[in-house]
Amino acid sequence: MPLLSPRIEGIKLSPSFAATQRARDLKAAGKDIISVSLGEPNFPTPDHVCQAAIEAMRRGETHYTNVDGTPELKEAIIRKFKRDNGIEYTPDQITAGNGAKQVIFNALMSSLAPGDEVILAAPYYVSYPDMILLAEGVPVVLNCEGRFGFKLQAGQLEAAISPKTKWLLMNLPCNPSGAVYSREELKALTDTLLCYPHVHLIMDDVYEHIRFDNRDFYTAVQVEPGLHERTLTVNGVSKAYAMTGWRIGYAGGPEPLIRAMKKFQGQSTSNPCSISQAAAVAALNGPQDIVRQRAAAFQERRDRALELLNQIPGIQCHKPEGAFYLYPCCAGLIGKKCPDGRLLKCDQDVALYLLDEVGVAVVPGSAYGMSPYFRISLATSMELLEEACKRIGRACNRLSANTNI
Repeated sequence: MPLLSPRIEGIKLSPSFAATQRARDLKAAGKDIISVSLGEPNFPTPDHVCQAAIEAMRRGETHYTNVDGTPELKEAIIRKFKRDNGIEYTPDQITAGNGAKQVIFNALMSSLAPGDEVILAAPYYVSYPDMILLAEGVPVVLNCEGRFGFKLQAGQLEAAISPKTKWLLMNLPCNPSGAVYSREELKALTDTLLCYPHVHLIMDDVYEHIRFDNRDFYTAVQVEPGLHERTLTVNGVSKAYAMTGWRIGYAGGPEPLIRAMKKFQGQSTSNPCSISQAAAVAALNGPQDIVRQRAAAFQERRDRALELLNQIPGIQCHKPEGAFYLYPCCAGLIGKKCPDGRLLKCDQDVALYLLDEVGVAVVPGSAYGMSPYFRISLATSMELLEEACKRIGRACNRLSANTNI
């Protein structure tokens, strides 16, 4: 009898973490590598948040807490949803877990029956399809074209809904495309969902506060309160407050689902770290100006990297509206010949070529459900970002046309 379960055999490692790990290994071997693959802010966690963690430890808050969050954290989350999104929840409608990813996984594991379908708008966050498969669901992928700003259209959504559809899962602002939906664009989707009462919605809003050009942010229940009992609104402290390692995500949603997610988490990880919860309270309740300052820094990096990339023959890059990524199209590079004679046949080949030729680590777009693209993270210094883009330009200039066609 084989040791490993068939369900794990069909799951792949996170491509973004895999690309980052390969870059680290090459760097450790003495190679000159610039990694723009990982979605982790290069800013420190704010001082007042770290201080709150220290004070919590000194108070002895180092023991088990409620499975899905302390009362203090739930109250901070409730205030955040009301302050930022105009949505009201009770403590029984709130859950906290070890990152937004775990919260989404809990929801899928608690709600999907074998064969239930989950609609994903591509490009999507790399882990969504595998989480759905682990929960024995079926990912239904809809390609959101660049000419529409990588945004899901209402007609697309309606055509994909079937009697087996359980969830629509969306990430706004989008990782990796940076798409931010206007109120009208989001309302078109929520109006469609109102016509299908059996379809529920997961809104992954973890990049909510990282938006550019003074764009407003809207989440589904804010736009259409009629979906309150069918929507799980997910968020976290990782991206906005540079707290990736603290591992705190949270959500508000219908009480029966929250109760089921609590049961599932109670039999897997139990409560999130008590110290991290105290830190998250300080982040959510504290001053928010640092979040806006850092979003402005990401916008400066976006503008500079966009300028450099769009000067490179064979690359076209859409201007993202939020998150901290660029998602360049590399269709113009496919079919070109590398200096060693290899042909670039797909975006995975492009990513490998950039790493081998000029030491720049990116993530291929196929990991996000759309090709031929690759993802660049803006979560590094301006100096390294500029150097990475210049190296990409040099690598592209070394390519030649395939004369054997």
